[in-house]
Amino acid sequence: MDNLDFRVLHTLRDWRRAGVHGWLVTVVRTWGSSPRPVGSILALSDRGAVVGSVSGGCIEDDLIARCCDPAREDALPPTPGAPMVLKYGISADEAHRFGLPCGGTLELLLECDPALDSLECLVDALAEGCLVRRSVRLSDGAVTLSEASGAQAFHADAQTVAHTFGPQFRMLLIGAGQLAEYLATMAGFNGFAVTVCDPRAEYRGAWSVPSATLAEGMPDDVVLAFRPDRRSAVIALTHDPKLDDLALLEALKTDAFYVGAIGSRRNNGARRQRLAEHFDLGAHELARLRGPIGLFIGSKTPAEIAVSVMAEVLGVRNGVAIPRQMQVAPAKEWLAG
Repeated sequence: MDNLDFRVLHTLRDWRRAGVHGWLVTVVRTWGSSPRPVGSILALSDRGAVVGSVSGGCIEDDLIARCCDPAREDALPPTPGAPMVLKYGISADEAHRFGLPCGGTLELLLECDPALDSLECLVDALAEGCLVRRSVRLSDGAVTLSEASGAQAFHADAQTVAHTFGPQFRMLLIGAGQLAEYLATMAGFNGFAVTVCDPRAEYRGAWSVPSATLAEGMPDDVVLAFRPDRRSAVIALTHDPKLDDLALLEALKTDAFYVGAIGSRRNNGARRQRLAEHFDLGAHELARLRGPIGLFIGSKTPAEIAVSVMAEVLGVRNGVAIPRQMQVAPAKEWLAG
């Protein structure tokens, strides 16, 4: 599944190519509880089509009505130029009407018919894996695109709204077993492009997740070709040191935000010792290795384990400090003690 932001921008570009009027809607500020964070985007056409989300659905319904019903007093005219700013949930009654949590308020920026040439450049850059900063001047809607060196925070003030868009998050799984199938499916739903590496033909032949790319090379070669970056996760799932260790050896030298391997506490300790003694990995590199992977939820089946692992990957990606009691090894030690 494509990254949601990319799909929103890609769809809006296609509408503009076809001469369809469209709005790019961005959450620029929130107060109190909010269904979607700042930076969330939505594309809306004057024909009622919508991609993306800025709330749980009620605000989207109101925006569609205002876009498609010119008879409404508060209709949104398809007039390019300076962006509009709308607020929802200012009063308790309005928050309730639009399905916002208690006290929640959203401020939205609406850009009507963003320039096609700018959308073309942005979508093309994202498709090529670039990190792009998109800045909108509120006085006239002028857009500036620039290369971003890092994941700069979303910014909004009285003059400008700036949003960094990045390429799709990626996940490389070592091993094409049942656990990998569940994990690949969940990763796809969460916006990751998934590659699965397994040099064993018998495992590749039974693979059943068509959205994932299958690679048949040796894990170390596949990791090198994959070129993990700060938007990549590498997870070893074969339980076979001859395969898992090769992948981890290369992945731990990269900028991947998550590198981990399946296995018990005992196997994880043995793995760390092997990597230190036989492959000369230093303490800093080994400290990046996650294992046993996942959050402690008492998982037993492959599907439950996949839920546990996916939750940890998302927590790390989102910058959440995972409490010690939710980590597998400390939790099991506490239960055993």
